[in-house]
Amino acid sequence: MTRTVYYTATTLDGFLADEHDSLDWLLSQPLEEGGMLDYGAFISGIGALLMGATTYQWVLDHSAATGEQWSYEQPTWVMTNRDLAPVADNVTIASGDVREMHAAMVEAAAGKDVWVVGGGDLAGQLADAGLLDEVLVSIAPVTLGAGRPLLPRRLDLRLTSHGRNGAFLCATYDVVGPRS
Repeated sequence: MTRTVYYTATTLDGFLADEHDSLDWLLSQPLEEGGMLDYGAFISGIGALLMGATTYQWVLDHSAATGEQWSYEQPTWVMTNRDLAPVADNVTIASGDVREMHAAMVEAAAGKDVWVVGGGDLAGQLADAGLLDEVLVSIAPVTLGAGRPLLPRRLDLRLTSHGRNGAFLCATYDVVGPRS
C-alpha cells in the first residue's frame, strides 16, 4: 500500500534550514551508512516525489555547484507559485491544492511510497488534508534559533520507532491527525 511520507532532518530546535535556506548544519553531521533511516534503503522504496519550490531550487543549485545532474529517477512534482522550469522529463511543475495532485502521485508511485522531500508547510498541507501518513525525522545536535520550521502545524503523532544514526536521533511517527 502506498504511503505518503515526510522524510527529513531537523535541528534540535525544529528547523529544516536556517533563515538563508542553508543546510550547512545538516551536511556537516556524521552518519552511518546502513544506520537507522538510511537514505539508500529509504529511496529504494520511493515511487514518486513531492517537493516545494525552495527545496527544488536548493537541489538545482547544489547540483550545479557540485557538477551533478538531476539524480531522481522517480516522477517528481514541484509545488510552486513561481515561474519554474522542469529540469528533467520526469519533473512536473504544479500549483494549487495538493489534494488535486495526490492521486496522480500515488498512481505514479506504482505501489511504492510518495516522499514529501522538503517543505514543512507542504507536508503540513498534506496533513491538513488527511493525506500524510508518516513522518521520518533525523534530529541533529544543532540549534539555529530561527529558520524554516520542521512542520508548522498542530498535529498528533504516534511514535513507532526510534534509534540513532551517527550524530542523529532518529524517529518514525504515524500521523494520527490534526491537533485542536
